[in-house]
Amino acid sequence: MVLLGERVTSRRWGVRATVLVAALVALVAVVVLSIAFGSNRLPLGSVWHALFSYSGTFEDVVIRDDRLPRTLLGLAVGVGLGLAGALLQAITRNPVADPGLLGINHGAAVAIVLGGAVFSVSSPQQLVWFAFFGALAGTVLVTVIGGSVSPLRLVLAGVAVQAVFVGINQGMQMINTHSLDQMRYWLVGSLVNRNLDSLAGLLPFFLAALVVAGVLARPLNAVALGDDSARGLGANPVLTRAVGMIAVGLLSATATAACGPIAFVGLMIPHVVRALVGQDERWVLPLSALLGPVLLLGCDVLGRLLGGNGEIQVGLMTDVIGGVAFVIVARRLKAVRR
Repeated sequence: MVLLGERVTSRRWGVRATVLVAALVALVAVVVLSIAFGSNRLPLGSVWHALFSYSGTFEDVVIRDDRLPRTLLGLAVGVGLGLAGALLQAITRNPVADPGLLGINHGAAVAIVLGGAVFSVSSPQQLVWFAFFGALAGTVLVTVIGGSVSPLRLVLAGVAVQAVFVGINQGMQMINTHSLDQMRYWLVGSLVNRNLDSLAGLLPFFLAALVVAGVLARPLNAVALGDDSARGLGANPVLTRAVGMIAVGLLSATATAACGPIAFVGLMIPHVVRALVGQDERWVLPLSALLGPVLLLGCDVLGRLLGGNGEIQVGLMTDVIGGVAFVIVARRLKAVRR
């Protein structure tokens, strides 16, 4: 029996290590594709030259000033969204929890629109504070209305709150047409026209949330066993959930301040990760952080290729792919309950 247990544990670690290596390879591959592919496809030699032997050619300018900042931003936002979804599902023990689906990202978007229209705030470093409180407001509203009785009730509450937030955003744009021109791409979720300065200003918020998520991995495993068991194992369920929700709000707010509300990344990625490595949050959280940007940047590259001379914004691509994924997840949950 001991040998059998050791063999199972060894096999499990082997599978998880393989998934980790595959995730890293996929991440490197999608980063390269994001830099090389667009309306103008550039050979890998040009990418290498622009990154390490910059001489001011057209290809160098395109890569350094457009595609590299866009890719790095997509990398950070993908990490944030994937990790926020995994945290939220673990905290609520709800398999359909997602910051974009439950209105949290749109709460952040409303706060950002109000910050820009009413207080004339435009710096991402300042907007992220508006987004943080908007995300927390959305979280509170959805929790109060939907509770945690069932995944369906929580989703319905999220849809209702999101509809209110979208209506407020549209009303603000109708009142101020100038803000409509400035924010129409941002509100659908876009990585276009971003620069490294704005990313650098947001990185401390991302890094702070990543540290918090790393600390929470073990307590979340205990909380998954139930509050009484968690206390017996030395974890504080109330504190763990509260700190986790702050991390979710910070990740969602920073991602939304960077590129607008993007849904479904936080829903899809944790399900894929759990199917591959199981329920251990010590693996689920870091792998969700690795695979989040794989999905986001992959959708961004696909949107550029399908858009012809223009492009389809990444938020629209994740909505289409995520809608299909949500149906699959819902059908799986229904089958499990039967």
